Amino acid sequence: MNFSRVYIVTTVTQEHIEAILNAIASVGGGVIGNYTHCAFTHSGFGRFKALEDANPIFGEKGQINQFDEWRIETFCERKVAKAVIAAIKSVHPYDQPVIYVLPLLDEADL
Repeated sequence: MNFSRVYIVTTVTQEHIEAILNAIASVGGGVIGNYTHCAFTHSGFGRFKALEDANPIFGEKGQINQFDEWRIETFCERKVAKAVIAAIKSVHPYDQPVIYVLPLLDEADL
């Protein structure tokens, strides 16, 4: 099974969406033919309990916190995936951002 593209998902607060999307695009992520900055975003609720050594940007340590969060879904060529992940981390406000990377099957392999 071959794959040349990966699906990348991260979550962030609304005020940081554009910074994340621009960072992804700056290294070649989110491209479909003649279109750049391609992504899907939707809102939901994030939850966490920050431990003593954590450095949350909001919420209280030791308590379960719930907040509005946006999920960003995009993709990129496998060859630029590490650069996309690094770009996301460079502008992401969370001290430990969650970033999912999943292989996308090539159509010929279906």
